[in-house]
Amino acid sequence: MTDQTVDQTADQTADQPGISAGIIVEGDRVLMVRRRAREGELMWQFPAGAIEAGETAEQAAVREAREEAGLTVEVLKLLGGRVHPKTGRLMSYTACSVVSGEARVADEEEIAEVAWVALTEIPAYVPYGLFEPVQEYLDSELTAAE
Repeated sequence: MTDQTVDQTADQTADQPGISAGIIVEGDRVLMVRRRAREGELMWQFPAGAIEAGETAEQAAVREAREEAGLTVEVLKLLGGRVHPKTGRLMSYTACSVVSGEARVADEEEIAEVAWVALTEIPAYVPYGLFEPVQEYLDSELTAAE
């Protein structure tokens, strides 16, 4: 039974690797990036990208934060995963904290803009709502920081 599950997961990731997003909170804001190329309705999102071979979702979130926003971050915890309702991609969400760096557009080919977003501003950036575990995490972290 376990081997079958592993095979199904391997098949899915071989066809289309999972995507890992870093939920990076600093003070009372969360980091969001605006991609140059829209992905359907997705305009603003968390720093994210494909999980590479041999990499965990958490490692991918750390790498993407560096590649896209120029930040060195550390993993706090894995918040959860789902099939994204807008893209159909397997998504993983990892809470991270900033170790060093200033958020900036580090990958000019992919990223147009970065923004530190307050809890009350999130619906303007992501009008269709966030994955519930991510929303719960941000509700607790950003409210506590205010």
